[in-house]
Amino acid sequence: MTLGILLAVAVLLGLFALLRWMDLRHYSFSNRVFTALGLGLLLGGALGVLAGPNPELLAGIRDWYSLAGSGYVRLLQMIAMPLVFISILAALTRMEPGRNLAGTAGRIIGWLVGLTAIAALVGMGTAALFGLDASQIMQGQAELERGASIVEKAATVGEQSVPQRLLELLPTNPFLDLTGARPTSTIATVIFAALLGVAYLGVAQKKPAEAATFRAGVDAIHAVIMRLVQLILRLTPYGVLAILASTIAGTNYGAVLDLGKFVIASYVALGVMLLVHLAALALRGLNPVTYLKKAAPVLLFAFSSRSSAGTLPMNVQAQREQLGVEEGTANLAGSLGISIGQNGCAGVYPAMLAFMIAPAVGINPLDPAFIATLTGVVALSSFGVAGVGGGATFAAILVLSAMNLPVALAGILISVEPLIDMGRTALNVSGSMVAGTLTSRSEGTLDKGHFDGESSGGMVVAGD
Repeated sequence: MTLGILLAVAVLLGLFALLRWMDLRHYSFSNRVFTALGLGLLLGGALGVLAGPNPELLAGIRDWYSLAGSGYVRLLQMIAMPLVFISILAALTRMEPGRNLAGTAGRIIGWLVGLTAIAALVGMGTAALFGLDASQIMQGQAELERGASIVEKAATVGEQSVPQRLLELLPTNPFLDLTGARPTSTIATVIFAALLGVAYLGVAQKKPAEAATFRAGVDAIHAVIMRLVQLILRLTPYGVLAILASTIAGTNYGAVLDLGKFVIASYVALGVMLLVHLAALALRGLNPVTYLKKAAPVLLFAFSSRSSAGTLPMNVQAQREQLGVEEGTANLAGSLGISIGQNGCAGVYPAMLAFMIAPAVGINPLDPAFIATLTGVVALSSFGVAGVGGGATFAAILVLSAMNLPVALAGILISVEPLIDMGRTALNVSGSMVAGTLTSRSEGTLDKGHFDGESSGGMVVAGD
């Protein structure tokens, strides 16, 4: 370890000590997350200026920072699939008689896919407003290599028909899906847990003693998993600081300046979709400002981590503890939102990309038939998009292939991809939280008093 790396690590540890001091002084979780966000931005900017001229030094610093940043995300990803499984199963074993969980899931999916269709229209509208055209972007070696990689991936993904992609949602080996091995593992795990819960309900009618034993076991496992979730979430401020510092330090500012119009257009589209989320809440009698205050720590972590799946534990807990969403609905919305209807990665992004690429092959992107077709394709293709890094590329392959557009051009924004992906991920998570909240509201299970109550920082974490 060189002196420069040692000093950078020492600074990070010093800032960790500050966050720990704030924890011991009982600063709220929200304040610690916002402090970590600010410190991460400052530290990342400083590292970019001081170490940027030395790529090897910067790479070494970011490698050490990943122990805290990427390590934290891995812990969240570790707990995500067990949380999905046990939460859905626990919700079914506790389900009140007459409760239609399939109807709840249908409403959530309806909101997720409906918002994604709107996101596609917003993406196309923004691309038209800014006059985006793929031919305006100069492609270097990195873009060409990324394009070749996408073409290779599209050979196995893009040729699948819609029925084949829907078939991929069904579980064949639940133990494999619990490892998250497939892009559709989350939905497959939800289906398996739901089927197991339905089987429990049948046993409860005929063999109540055995059913009671099973439920007690599920409740015990659920309690342990939730405790583990709380322990991991306490590390959030440290993870946010390390992740953001590393991301900002490694940002290619030259590329950002060259592609500034595309970055700005992307964030305008993401911002408009966030306003759509808030408007949907307002139309259902829910205060959008209250939602933003309580969801902010979750969305900030999604922004810095770029992982919808990694944000799942925070997403579900914030819905339950802060927004007053009924437990089963919160678990379903968080879990389904990882792989269905991601407004940013599967909505705004592929729609903007297709709109930009269309003129390159002689298609008028303002043709009403093209717009209608692209909107439908985006909505359908949003099923099974993984909530981890690469999900947006997967969605782009599906959409561009279905629209007969050259998939290689999906690599044109590789140099600013991480910067745009931060906003996309935050919007993905907001979409799942809004879907859960609106569904709970429409079913009359939302605790409105809890939603309107004072926020305790957007999260309730053990030890706060």
